[in-house]
Amino acid sequence: MTQAGSDASVSKPKTLLQRLHHVLQPLPQPINPALLEHERLRAEARQNRIADAITAFSGSMLFVYIHIAWFACWIAFGVENYPYGLLTMIVSLEAIFLSTFVMISQNRADAKRQVIADEQWRTVKEERKQNVELLRLSNQILTLTQEVRAMAGAFRDKDDIAALAKEVRALRSSRTEPAE
Repeated sequence: MTQAGSDASVSKPKTLLQRLHHVLQPLPQPINPALLEHERLRAEARQNRIADAITAFSGSMLFVYIHIAWFACWIAFGVENYPYGLLTMIVSLEAIFLSTFVMISQNRADAKRQVIADEQWRTVKEERKQNVELLRLSNQILTLTQEVRAMAGAFRDKDDIAALAKEVRALRSSRTEPAE
């Protein structure tokens, strides 16, 4: 195997940020234009960006792993003796703040759903206008088709009358012509 081939088979080690990228941002970015605009407006306020960052981090497995390590070290290194009063107080305060961030996240999700619902309603109203216009055009086409068929029938009738008149003239002329 060549040197270049062996280099291609060896992958470069990923940085910590690259390895944790899927943990830190598990949700895909919105593609709905209304949601993109909503995200842009929301990101203008610093407090919203901070709340979004905390919510994204606290809702990740990295957050869980850090807490497992933190609790294990707290107990293993004997920072305090059982029943761990300080740890309990810290965790309780953290739970209060995290529940607040969960509510912020729920409010944010509700706002996103409202933006999508509003955009869908505008789309439905626009499609309704288009459908009414299409029905109007279809009715016009139907009316024109009926008129064309009626005119074609009239022309066909005229052609039939003309052909009959021609036959009658031919019969008359054959009767009036002397027999040879």
